[in-house]
Amino acid sequence: MAKRARRTHNPAFKAKVALAAVKGEKTLAELAQQYDVHPNQITAWKAQLVGSAAGVFGSTTAGIEAAPAVDVKLLHAKIGELTLENDFLAGALSKAGLLSAKR
Repeated sequence: MAKRARRTHNPAFKAKVALAAVKGEKTLAELAQQYDVHPNQITAWKAQLVGSAAGVFGSTTAGIEAAPAVDVKLLHAKIGELTLENDFLAGALSKAGLLSAKR
């Protein structure tokens, strides 16, 4: 028996086969013969489909979208302000001799 080259299936094909398995109108053996895929592979795709089905309805993305948007310009302005203050205070302290040169 000759070995078959390893095949890769696109997501649309996997979804079609997994949905056919979920419907249950045909047995795994019939689906395997129809789509030329091993029954264990169909079972794995079916489990993956059932496991990730909740994500289709947006339950996993609700927490991500609920986070407030960050104003990057405001944060950059604050960083610039704090850097300016830090540089000013470092200069004043070094002139007064209170800041070591090891910094």
